[in-house]
Amino acid sequence: MKIIAVIPARYASTRFPAKLMQDLGGKTVILRTYEAAIGTKLFDDVFVVTDSELIFDEIVSNGGKAIMSVKEHESGSDRIAEAVANLDVDLVINVQGDEPFIAAEPLAQLIAVFRNDDEKKTDLASLMREIKNEDEIKNPNNVKVVVDQNGFALYFSRSVIPYPREVNVGVRYFQHIGIYAFRKQALLDFYRLPMKSLEASEKLEQLRYLEFGKRIRMIETSHVSIGIDTPEDLDRARKLL
Repeated sequence: MKIIAVIPARYASTRFPAKLMQDLGGKTVILRTYEAAIGTKLFDDVFVVTDSELIFDEIVSNGGKAIMSVKEHESGSDRIAEAVANLDVDLVINVQGDEPFIAAEPLAQLIAVFRNDDEKKTDLASLMREIKNEDEIKNPNNVKVVVDQNGFALYFSRSVIPYPREVNVGVRYFQHIGIYAFRKQALLDFYRLPMKSLEASEKLEQLRYLEFGKRIRMIETSHVSIGIDTPEDLDRARKLL
């Protein structure tokens, strides 16, 4: 099984423009993310896929591998699908470009899902962590996920799911962590499928997979990802580094 990591890197972030080119301890955020992905030693290859010549040059000038997007894309899955269409790979791991503190363990858990999936019941795999704080549960920026008894995603939402009409029934709430492992064919199928109402309403690309019958296996983790979405996040990352 050939496994690669792809880091979609969009320059014009809505909440924090040019965040991937910000300095983080003497290196840009995107370069640190790329080097962290290499450092896990889990992948046969690692690529940054971008719409920005600045980001492309940043990776290539530091000895890395980058691919320029040909088209404009609305989602990371679209950008990755275009990039891997002609690559000879089996499994594609989507690493977020704004998460420079990548941990190897949760990525290895995602890869293990496919190594153990002899019947190929899983199209995608992703991560979730339990959240208990009421503010975290209600925060629409924290995407929630509910799963079936076999760990496959039933739905993702920015709303509170399930709704706590009855509070003493042992419900656990899970936040989706946006790191994905895809079979290559699932990505290519996504690229050809139209956006439907659920995805458009929630602005969550993973709903397109569910709407068209793809199966997403969720893995529970205690790993807390550290994404850089705001200048305040960047300040915290600098202190952590």
